[in-house]
This record gives sequence, C-alpha cells and structure tokens, in this order.
Amino acid sequence: MKISLFRKIFFLLFTTGLLGIVTLSPVKAETGCQVTDPTGTPLNVRDQPNGQVINTLKNGRQVDILEIAHDSQNRAWARIGGYYNGKYRVWGWVIREFISCYQQ
Repeated sequence: MKISLFRKIFFLLFTTGLLGIVTLSPVKAETGCQVTDPTGTPLNVRDQPNGQVINTLKNGRQVDILEIAHDSQNRAWARIGGYYNGKYRVWGWVIREFISCYQQ
C-alpha cells in the first residue's frame, strides 16, 4: 500500500506537534504608510508611473499602497490612495521609495 506524500507530511507534522502551529490562524498585522519625501517638498503624484503630475502630497500624509509597478528604468512606483475630507480616493502614482510603511 502506497502512502501519499501529503499523508507522510501530515503524519510527520502531527507526530512532532508542528501541525498545531501550522494550522493556527495568523493574526493580521495592520500596516500604515505615509509620505516621506526626503527633499522637503511635496511629493509629486502622477497619472501613471513616470507620467504627468496631477497632484502633490505633503510629508506625513497617511496613504495605502494599492499596487506596485516598475517603469522602463526599473524604478518601483506605488499607486496610492487615502482619505481626504472624510472620503477615500485613489491619489495616483508616486515613487515607492518616498512612502514609508510600518506596523501599527
């Protein structure tokens, strides 16, 4: 009788007590991000990676990273959103390195 690889792994995890660790639901860590442009000027927000400037955001503005893309020079860009006057909006694209994220 052949024992499947899955059953072997399950048996190994069960007998070593690791199964309980593997099956525990992880606690979701909340992450916050904010604008941290080291130039001291407002961060340009663009309509697409390396596109036209459509807005600016000041340092300290709380944002969410919605998507990451790379331009032809392989620079990382982040599509960001956030709350303004009580409403959520998608701001646009910024250079990723000017957004700092941390666990709350």
